[in-house]
Amino acid sequence: MSVFKVASRYAKSLIDLAKEQGSLDAIKTDMDQFIDVLKANPELRAVLSNPIIKLDKKVNILEALFKDKINPAILSFFKIMIVKGRAEVIEAAAHEFIREYNEVKGIVKATVISAAPLSDTNLSELKATIANQINAQVLITNKVDQSLIGGFVITIGDKQYDASIAGKLNRLERYFEGQRV
Repeated sequence: MSVFKVASRYAKSLIDLAKEQGSLDAIKTDMDQFIDVLKANPELRAVLSNPIIKLDKKVNILEALFKDKINPAILSFFKIMIVKGRAEVIEAAAHEFIREYNEVKGIVKATVISAAPLSDTNLSELKATIANQINAQVLITNKVDQSLIGGFVITIGDKQYDASIAGKLNRLERYFEGQRV
């Protein structure tokens, strides 16, 4: 079974537990914190994914790092994953939990790539426009790609809107290539 499927199943079970306990938002906040710690500590990621390190040692490391710092349900959840031999999927399950949380809450992630960084005002206006168009709460991030020359490219899920100058030039070039006789 693929890592994605395994991570998705574990994340779904944690989402269900969090809903049942009425602690979905609190667990999401703690899961964000856990992901930040993993990003900042590649050694921890290496330990969790290393099959040579004993399971009880992995459990002890997580307890030492996160006991009384994250929701006990998350720590128990990770312990179960480790005992079942799925420690290498913990990070993927954490990311999948965030994705499923966003889906449950109706939150959509959007990325806008622009030739220069957008101002906070521009991002806010763009976020509001997208939210009105798709009728959902939007989390927006801005990435810079100077090869766009100007304009922007917005990606929301699997949809993309290209309003960049580079995109327009490419479309124009394809049009003229199709007109040759």
